[in-house]
Amino acid sequence: MTLRAVGRDEAETLAAVHWQAFSPGWSAAELSELLEGPGTYALLAEDADPVGMILCRAVAGEAEILTLAVVPQARRQGLARALTLAAAGLARQAKAEEMFLEVAVDNLAAVRLYESIGFRRAGLRRGYYDRDDGVRVDAAVMRLDLNSVAL
Repeated sequence: MTLRAVGRDEAETLAAVHWQAFSPGWSAAELSELLEGPGTYALLAEDADPVGMILCRAVAGEAEILTLAVVPQARRQGLARALTLAAAGLARQAKAEEMFLEVAVDNLAAVRLYESIGFRRAGLRRGYYDRDDGVRVDAAVMRLDLNSVAL
């Protein structure tokens, strides 16, 4: 398994991973546009094929995980943890002191993962996520103090 930084030129690959993980996934155009923004970076995880990705932004002392996706067949193997820790390390290098993310409150595996890394709940966004069945799900806003975690 390798992790590598990628840019806009790999937006199609990032989108393909995202679409395998989410319904609907983000398009290559959306990802490419986000990667044009200041402080935005992406990591791609590959085995024989691309199996995971993370997209983040680090600006003005704060970082945010915009999205994290792992294809279904590669889940529960530590890949999301590796991507999150690598992204947090890059955020720290960019002089960010804290990192934020939103996660669906009913995604217990992801919530547990983030908590095990050191993220703590900082807020709640009601009805943040739309599900395919029309149900709206709250998002927990989580915060990680980048100066208090070993990366």
